[in-house]
Formats: sequence, C-alpha cells, structure tokens
Amino acid sequence: MKTLIIINDAPYGTEKAFNALRLAMQIQKDYENSQVNIFLMADAVFCAIPNQNTPNGYYNIERMLKSVVLKNGQIKICTSCVEARGLKDLKFIEGACLSSMKELTTLLMESDKVVTF
Repeated sequence: MKTLIIINDAPYGTEKAFNALRLAMQIQKDYENSQVNIFLMADAVFCAIPNQNTPNGYYNIERMLKSVVLKNGQIKICTSCVEARGLKDLKFIEGACLSSMKELTTLLMESDKVVTF
C-alpha cells in the first residue's frame, strides 16, 4: 500500500507537521511493507532545514523526517515553494529532495491513501 502525506504548515507553531510525521512513523511501524511518501509544500518546506535545535523534551521535526527516511520513506520538497521563500540555495536534510507539481500529481495518482495536514 502506498500512502501520500502532504504537509502545508511550518514545522513549529502548529502541530500539523508533528502529527503528520507521527502518522507516517506509525504507518511504517504497523505496516512494514507499505510505502510512505511525504510532500512538503508552502511553509512546510522549512521542515527539511537541517540542524534544528529544539529545547530538551520538545519534538524535533528534522529527527522525525530522518526516521521516516531510515524506513525507506520518501521526502519530497516543492521547488516553487522553496524558491518563493528564498531558500533555493539551501541544503536540505539528507534523504529529502526537491520535487515538482508534476511529481506530486504522479505520487497522488499512484497512492492508495492520501492525507493532508
């Protein structure tokens, strides 16, 4: 089964990215043969910035994304959203790559489940 999770909100300020990644990690834990794809759009592109330094005891979106990647999840980042925010030359976390609306459309059409946050 293929699941696509689309995240639109910034990594901190709301808990949407946190909850989306909790869901992704639970899917990977409970359904080991499933494929989880995450697409970061709008302010969610900030989720893939490396070297996040959160207070002790507080969730860390970078670590959560890396956990998804370690279990063969894919992290895609909207290129036009990155460019609109002036982040074009930024290096993102390992395992995340720039993507496009064309690829998002393909992921959407090939997915069995789609969830947006």
